[in-house]
Order: sequence, then structure tokens, then C-alpha cells
Amino acid sequence: MPNFSSREEKMEVSVESDAPPGGPPWIQPEIQHKIAWRDGDVVVSVPLKSGTTWTMNIVHQVMTGGTPGFRDIYEEVPWIEFLGFPGQSHQDVVDRVGAMPADARRAFKTHSPPPAVPFQAVGSGTDVKYVVVFRNPEEAFVSFRPFLDKHSDEWFRLWGIPREAMCRPDFPSFYHEVIDRNGMQGAVFGFLAAWWPLRHERNVIFLHYADMKKDHEGSVRKIAEFLGENPTDDQWADILEYTSFRWMKQNESKFEANTAGKVPILKSGAMMRQGEIGKAKVDGMTDEISQHLREVGSRICPDADAVRWLYEGGELPE
Repeated sequence: MPNFSSREEKMEVSVESDAPPGGPPWIQPEIQHKIAWRDGDVVVSVPLKSGTTWTMNIVHQVMTGGTPGFRDIYEEVPWIEFLGFPGQSHQDVVDRVGAMPADARRAFKTHSPPPAVPFQAVGSGTDVKYVVVFRNPEEAFVSFRPFLDKHSDEWFRLWGIPREAMCRPDFPSFYHEVIDRNGMQGAVFGFLAAWWPLRHERNVIFLHYADMKKDHEGSVRKIAEFLGENPTDDQWADILEYTSFRWMKQNESKFEANTAGKVPILKSGAMMRQGEIGKAKVDGMTDEISQHLREVGSRICPDADAVRWLYEGGELPE
């Protein structure tokens, strides 16, 4: 296996699977097929480090008319493929989801695309909407390394996983020894390949993180319109305030999954990074890794228009 941290080594393209990997043991995508879906449910489906927490909060704020009065976004928008401790049953997750109030819309987080998360087309039964967000994969993967570093020692010990299995001191070694060795490019490009044919379905909205960063208000209003929510002018002022980076950073503890696990999952500061666009090289992306990532990704998702949009955002191709 070549050393990707060396500029002299040539990277070989290898693709073990065209499907997103299952991830660590606390992620169990099959739980999602056991959920009793309700009319009005919203699924926030986003690949790793691509604006998931921000989108969860946007959906929550839009559906509630803007509120700062919550303890943990993961209580409001549960992660429906996640176990909080070893041995937790799938039924426990299903029961907690089923116990959510019947008189309010529910929203859920997933890192899964179809078919791991069930997709229900308009007119096929239950009325479920899907908010799907993508990010330039270079930015997503360089953000993934410090995010894993911010997982707590208690969390790794709880699951019996050594920190060294998932963490590396620099991005080139992380890409080589964690991402590429485990075929994790599929977590982004396989996700894209799975959702892309559904991008024009009436109950699916595609958003790109770069476009959301460039036009915060426009993106939030687009999500509200898609969900059929009509906040008042006063509510809009609150919604835009509570979905701003400044407010979320000031209230960081609400976004760190403090109630999701049996022990603390994350150290402070794990979720709310700046999330700047076009800054992947600052976080360790090299030209060689960039080329290798795109070559691998283009084999996982051969649609050139899809891959181009994944990197650049903008208007969706037909």
C-alpha cells in the first residue's frame, strides 16, 4: 500500500464497494426500516460532515416557528440509525421515536441514502419529505478528521474501540489509513449515486452546502416552502437568528449530542466549526489526494454531471 503522505508516491485507484459503508458499530442503518412512519415526517439525509447539524436545526426552527428553548437538537431531531450504548436494542430506538407526540411533525437525522433509509414516493402511502444536503467531498473529508478527534475517550472505551483505529495526527495519513483503506469514499459518492436519480421527486429537495453558506436566508426560506411551513414575519426574524452560525456557536451545547449517548460522545467544539468553503487545503488536502478522491468517486458515481454538482453546487442538472 503506498504512503499517501509522500508526494512521490502514485496513488492507485481501488473501489471495494459502490455503497456507503455501514460505519462504526453505533450506526445501525437497518433500524430505519422498523419505524412506523407518519404523514408529515421529515428526513434530513446528509452524508458525513456536510452540514447535518445545521440542517437539523433549520428544519426544527422552521417547523416550530423559531425557538431557542430546547436542550439538545438530538432530542428534537433524533438520529434514527444510532445506538447510544452497546447492547441497546433496535426496538428501544423505534419505541422512543414512536412515543414522539402525535400532534406535531417529526424530523429525523440520517447519514443513510435509500434504500438504507426507506424512500416513499409521493402517492405510494405515507407522506414523508426528504431534505438532502451535499458538500464538496474534499471539504467533508478534511472536516471528518478533526471531528473524529473530538470524540471523547469515554465514548471509545464504551464501545471497546481504540482511538487509534479511527484517528490520525494529519490528513494524509487519515486519508490513506482510515478513508481509503476502509473504502469510505462511498460514504459521500455512494450517497450521491443513491440519491441522484430521485433528485426531481416532488418530496425531495437537494441543497448544496456551498449555496447554503452563500445565501443563508434564501436557503432557509426554500426549505420552509418545501416543507409547506409559513412562518409569520416575527417568526422569520427568530428563525434566521436561531439558524445563524453566530447564535449556534454561542449555544454550542445544544448541538453536541449531549443526550444521545450513555456517556459523552464528543468533546466541546466538535460540531460547530466554521465550515468554510474552498478551504480544504488549509486542513491538509493535497493535490495528489484530491485527484485520487475524485477518481475513486467518479467510479463509485459514474454520472459526470452528478460529480460536478457535488464539487461545485449551483443549479441542479436535468
